[in-house]
Amino acid sequence: MAAFPAEQPSSLLIICRVPSKAADKEKRYRMKRFLKEFKEFALRGNVMDMAVGIIIGGAFSGIVTSLTDNFINPILNELTGNAVYTKTEVLGFVSAFLSSVVNFIIMAFILFCLVKAINKLMSFGKKKEEPAAPTTKLCPYCKSEIPIDATKCAHCTSILEEKHD
Repeated sequence: MAAFPAEQPSSLLIICRVPSKAADKEKRYRMKRFLKEFKEFALRGNVMDMAVGIIIGGAFSGIVTSLTDNFINPILNELTGNAVYTKTEVLGFVSAFLSSVVNFIIMAFILFCLVKAINKLMSFGKKKEEPAAPTTKLCPYCKSEIPIDATKCAHCTSILEEKHD
């Protein structure tokens, strides 16, 4: 008995077909283009700003949680008479809060350094823009800013001399 029916030999050829070099080249081109688009998306300004905001917000929530757990709740417990704290416990509350503040500062500094490095890498290949030609000049009499092609000052009504080079 044959493994494949005699009337369908073409189906075996379709399954075992080897891709051509042109198809591989097209796939590589599409993958490179896809990765380039992803890089442009991921490193775009507003995406980076959103990521920084989420990370800073998460770090700041640690400060808020520490503030409520280590200051507000103990004060409320003391006022309502539910708990009595020793000096050691109070110092523990203060040190826990200061620890969360230091963690926030360290995280913010590291994030700042990362964003600065990414911005430097992004501007590495860009050409510097030339400054635009000036559109205004100063009046030699009243020192007001006037259009560059003005022949009379709008502020002091002095007639301006044309410079001929």
